[in-house]
Amino acid sequence: MDSLLLNHASRLASAEGGEHTVTIAGVGVYLGVVLIAMFIYLSMAKKGFGQRVFKNFVTGTFEQLYLFLENMAVNTIGSHGRKYVPMLVTFWLVIFFANLVGLFFPLTPTAVVGFNLGMALIVFGYVQYEGARANGVLGHISHFAGPKLPGVLAVLITPIIFCIELVSELMKNVSLTLRLYGNIHGGHQAVEAINHLTEKFYIAAGEFLLPIKLLTVLVQAMIFCLLTCVYLGLVTGHHDDHEHGDGHGEAAHA
Repeated sequence: MDSLLLNHASRLASAEGGEHTVTIAGVGVYLGVVLIAMFIYLSMAKKGFGQRVFKNFVTGTFEQLYLFLENMAVNTIGSHGRKYVPMLVTFWLVIFFANLVGLFFPLTPTAVVGFNLGMALIVFGYVQYEGARANGVLGHISHFAGPKLPGVLAVLITPIIFCIELVSELMKNVSLTLRLYGNIHGGHQAVEAINHLTEKFYIAAGEFLLPIKLLTVLVQAMIFCLLTCVYLGLVTGHHDDHEHGDGHGEAAHA
């Protein structure tokens, strides 16, 4: 009987981030689970879109999610940030359901560095694309050089600023990747360590961390989207200034 209880406790430990071999096939399987969960959620939410008042609870939650991300985009990027909401919703759903899978399975895509790095590179590439489209290629590159300096200062200091800003831009990939990986993988490791400490009492005490991990699931999805908004706002924020300027000009002319 004791051996059966011990085996049960060890299985709980392994299911919450215990040692396992990470393979591309394994990540693919869990990513498939994440996508299936997303599509089920979206299909359930879609059923209530034709109603004037959303009676479907899932549809109501999706509406609140959309409004939350729209408000985040507008407040962080500007009024033109609404066009980025579909992308933000996609990132939020992928990260949220991937983190949620990690509460019940031994592996989740967001506990793998490569998967998080892939999402970070998508954000990085899209930010550069939007910056080049908003400012022109040369204008986007020149913003890494900082403010225009006179004479000798431009020769001595501008190259240093350019290098620092370039490294800072590349480090955004590291920030997006490791923040998400550290919180999700670290949560698994914390549960595993607590389970090992209490397994001789046949108690998987690490499961009591589930409420905290559930909060982490939500917070990490929000932070990834918020940082994406911040990065987009840094390279496209002048759009609102131009729009306000054109509006004032038209008003003065009238």
